[in-house]
Amino acid sequence: MSGPRKPRGGQGRKAAVLSAIADQGIAAATNIAVLIVAARQSTAAAFATFSLVYTVFTVLLGLTVAYVGQALVLENGARATVARACRSAVAFTATAATAVGLPAATVLWAVGGETTTGLAALGLVLPVVLTQDTTRYAFSTLRLPHHALAADLLRMAAVIPALAAQPHGAGAARLIAVWGLSALPALALALWLLRSRTREAGDTGDAAGPGASRYLRRGHLGRRFAVEFGVGNAGTQLAVVGLGLIANPLAVGALRGATTLYGPMNVLFNAATGFGPPLLNRLRDQRRAARAAFTAGGVLAGVAAGWTTVLVLLPDRYGRALLGETWGPASHLLPATGSQYAAMALGTCGLLTLRVLRPRTTLPIQLVFSLLSVGCMLGGYALGGVLGAAWGLCLGSAAKCTASWLRAARVLRTPREQDGEREQDGEAADGSEGGEGIGGSEGGGGVSAAARPGPRETS
Repeated sequence: MSGPRKPRGGQGRKAAVLSAIADQGIAAATNIAVLIVAARQSTAAAFATFSLVYTVFTVLLGLTVAYVGQALVLENGARATVARACRSAVAFTATAATAVGLPAATVLWAVGGETTTGLAALGLVLPVVLTQDTTRYAFSTLRLPHHALAADLLRMAAVIPALAAQPHGAGAARLIAVWGLSALPALALALWLLRSRTREAGDTGDAAGPGASRYLRRGHLGRRFAVEFGVGNAGTQLAVVGLGLIANPLAVGALRGATTLYGPMNVLFNAATGFGPPLLNRLRDQRRAARAAFTAGGVLAGVAAGWTTVLVLLPDRYGRALLGETWGPASHLLPATGSQYAAMALGTCGLLTLRVLRPRTTLPIQLVFSLLSVGCMLGGYALGGVLGAAWGLCLGSAAKCTASWLRAARVLRTPREQDGEREQDGEAADGSEGGEGIGGSEGGGGVSAAARPGPRETS
């Protein structure tokens, strides 16, 4: 049999990694610049509304990435099949975002009010921004991250000048509309590149039919990932809101402000989750994949520690330029928050290892230890105020990290057949081989997805 085929225009491993890293760097820089420019162009009240709406978008983006993107990067099989899956993912995202965003925008606009008007503007641009982000996962699955990089560079080049051109004191709705519509050039470029790289999907004649319907099927693996996101992220956000009911709002603002300073780390974590599985699938056995993921986690933990050091040493005048009056109380939380993010780095890569080796094992860990994190946060607040809550979140993240890697070690010791999960994982991936991840057998003797004859290339 012949070896794996490389798609037209595909990249080698090093080039793919560099392109993926560069793309995440551009995405992180764009997000930071958007918030800074929006803050400078608006009043404090308008920026507060903008931040609220932007947080809502972040949650919706996380759900989309979990339901569509994270399941897509596990796709495996013939090149035409994977190409069709990528096009279906983009089509489903555009359709679902339109079905949700436009009716919501109509209702919210009729209600009126600054916040609801800002949310209405988000509803109008939701199909643009969510679809553009989904194309990034499609390019990752096709092992074409340089195309995602090109689209994101265009996105940055459009959004920053567009926001900067708005008059000072612009309302939140206007800023949200400009931010969203500025993604149209990047979306157009991404769709053109995706169409040119997935011509074989169009030749099958069913790319827009049965392919897109997979996301509504009962066994779609993205449902589990969406539940994990809801429990792991939304649950903590709701707990912070609950904490605000019994604490000084300024104190809770300090906790949120300290977390905001680690926005670049969140981008890196999302990059590991979104782009990690295709890279790990190129390795030929499970143990090598686990070692690679652990190494990546150690590197991310080091980055978190370095970023914490930079923030701790940051002069107060620069800190106030970033967070205003919130900088003072937030700066006292940096050691705890930095330690939490270091634990989250290793924990994210532990969950990533499990997601590639055996996807169905991650949900119980997320359920149990996300609830534990909430309990640790509330208990920490009861014992030591907001600083105690920050250390409680750190303790919860450390516990989840430990559990993830202990479960990964068990998976590596236990053949899949003994757990009775081989067929279940295959069904969960909509009939593809993506549920099996790397090896089909224990001990590293199985053939990885990247080593099978004629599969798709991934990043």
